[in-house]
Amino acid sequence: MEQVVKVNVNTSIDDNISYLNNELGIGKSFDIIHLDVEYGERKMAFYFVDGFVKDDILLHIMRTLGSLKKEQIEADTLKKLVKTYIPYVEVETADDLNKVVDTVLSGPTALVVDGLDKVIIIDARTYPVRGPEEPDTERVVRGARDGYVETIVFNTALTRRRIRDRTLRMEYMQVGRRSKTDVVVSYIEDIADPDLVSEIKKSLSEIDTDGVPMAEKSIEEFVAGRYWNPYPLVRFTERPDTAAAHLFEGHVCIIVDGSPSVIITPTTFWHHLHHAEEYRNKPLVGAYLRWVRFIAVWASIFLLPLWYLVSIDPSLLPEHLSYIGPNDRGEVPLFLQILFVEIGIDMLRMASIHTPSSLATALGLIAALLIGQIAVEVGLLTNEVILYLAVVSIGTFATPSYEMSLANRLIRIALLILTAAFHSFGYVIGVVLFVIMLARLQSFGVPYLWPLIPFNYKAFRDVLFRSPIPLKRRRPRPLNPKDPDR
Repeated sequence: MEQVVKVNVNTSIDDNISYLNNELGIGKSFDIIHLDVEYGERKMAFYFVDGFVKDDILLHIMRTLGSLKKEQIEADTLKKLVKTYIPYVEVETADDLNKVVDTVLSGPTALVVDGLDKVIIIDARTYPVRGPEEPDTERVVRGARDGYVETIVFNTALTRRRIRDRTLRMEYMQVGRRSKTDVVVSYIEDIADPDLVSEIKKSLSEIDTDGVPMAEKSIEEFVAGRYWNPYPLVRFTERPDTAAAHLFEGHVCIIVDGSPSVIITPTTFWHHLHHAEEYRNKPLVGAYLRWVRFIAVWASIFLLPLWYLVSIDPSLLPEHLSYIGPNDRGEVPLFLQILFVEIGIDMLRMASIHTPSSLATALGLIAALLIGQIAVEVGLLTNEVILYLAVVSIGTFATPSYEMSLANRLIRIALLILTAAFHSFGYVIGVVLFVIMLARLQSFGVPYLWPLIPFNYKAFRDVLFRSPIPLKRRRPRPLNPKDPDR
């Protein structure tokens, strides 16, 4: 990453003001404020971003400084200002003007004092923020209703509220030469593998780009790699309780300012199929919910290509299942019918995102009439195609991981194309290639299909069945936790 040259703070306030005015674009940007003041017969200057500063705190500080006499700050000026006369908790100093520029743009207020070779930094910032509402994609019937927001300090507080361990670490970093995006690496020092923590921090520090405007998704692509692999190698969550549960297991979380989604690393395929709802019910009920989700997800991948296969080759079906398959194939080949509806569902999904809520009902009505009725009546589609695509569409969104659902859709389409091209041979080869692809993936050294490949009976049993919490006494072995016992 490009190194910024250090510019020492000068004892002459005029030189410091000249440099800061030029670098901060004073007079070019209306929201960056430069305020010249004089307290205790000494020239001073405030720099802050309008909208990021707490007006009441800054007003209180200015009122206190305004009452100073010359003799009160004549000797040990810096020490007296920082320790005595600036009534605020988060106060520090900086001797590098480039650091001061970056700090001001991040939100804190800089106080430049004539005769001092350091600038006083007052972290009296505030960010526009919404309330910690329940995430849309990870709702539960019973349980906590708070969720992460776009402000990093709020998110670290929501996490620490659930983990009061004295070794919980929140290590601050900045990513992006121009964006200077705040990033926090969160882990429990007594549990997490130090090598894993070092690897993640090293990956973050090596990010060399001017900005990460897409926040956590941009960070994920730099850290996880595997750009052309559709499956997510990290898990995103907007629930503080989910992040806390993973931290207790030995995972490392990455919190990015400007995003309500926290990155959990490393993860396996099975992490994306688990949901907090399973742990808000009795173990037997939770196991049932987990199996329903598994069946829905597997059906969303394999059911439609398999139905298409037996539709074009009915000899594969036993006699008692001969009713499966379309009685009337319609005027359009089955493959094109399925492809039309797949694309149509994605178009409908994108349209629903951009449709105002007041028009959402009308959009649904139009889709139901066009796809569900008129398309069948004119012979464009058959009823069976709509039925099976409806089933797999429901299964696609049965996983709480939106990224996993999109990856499964791509795999389903790929299987469908292979089946259409090579029939039974194509379907089998497609399934085998799919398993091999997943088996070769790793997330920070952890096999993606663990504990299925490599096989671990006890761990795989916990994947299939929601174990009672009192019986979960061991942390996942591939995470190499410092404290393996819970």
